[in-house]
Amino acid sequence: MNFFITVNGRKVKQGLFIVLISFFTALFFFSQSILHTPVFGTKDEPKAIYKGEKGISLTFNIGWGDVQAGPILDVLEKKEVRSATFFLSGSWAEKHPDTVKRIKDMGFEIGSLGYAYEDYTELEDEKVRRDILRSLDVLKKMDIKDVTILRSPTGHFDKRTLKIANKLGLTVVHWSLNSQDWKNPGVNVIVKNVQKAQKGDIILMHASDSATQTAEALPAVISQIKEKDQLVTLSILIANGKVKTTLVP
Repeated sequence: MNFFITVNGRKVKQGLFIVLISFFTALFFFSQSILHTPVFGTKDEPKAIYKGEKGISLTFNIGWGDVQAGPILDVLEKKEVRSATFFLSGSWAEKHPDTVKRIKDMGFEIGSLGYAYEDYTELEDEKVRRDILRSLDVLKKMDIKDVTILRSPTGHFDKRTLKIANKLGLTVVHWSLNSQDWKNPGVNVIVKNVQKAQKGDIILMHASDSATQTAEALPAVISQIKEKDQLVTLSILIANGKVKTTLVP
């Protein structure tokens, strides 16, 4: 009987030893993975902002179409929201000056979404620069001056993008919470995705025609955000305490 207990005790110890070895091995590889994950620049290089400290920012990308933007603006007007931020594609803005004017007249903050909605990581430096400048020129002609924020058109960016934007006086702003509204997963799913919002979050939504459920989901989304914290524009969020920056390879 004593031998039986001793043998099992050894097995238990061996089992625990194996578990501990496995744990520390996994921890080692995880640590190595973190250490070797490409960072989004150094502390001396420009970075992309993806989160603030106080307030919550509701942002909309518009790249094409003019069916969904109107209803979304109607909801924002009805809900008395003036603190959203719109990132506009230059090519879209040229085709829809009346909607651009309405966004401006309603007092919303406007940022650039580039001009041609291309992936900046796949373009040469000069093409990225020209695309950004062209978008700024379009907005300037529409009396939208002093644009200070840029969102990479496809959401993809690298160190080159950040450096080019920085030289043009722009801050690249990403997002910390994606509503996934462009997938049209259902109004309830969009609302549920935004339920995760916390102080400092930058929420991504769309006012392009691909997002057919955004306007319907928006009233509940706004109510949820207001329960969590105050709705603020990106410029206020960025200036309101600490910001979290993201590093790119």
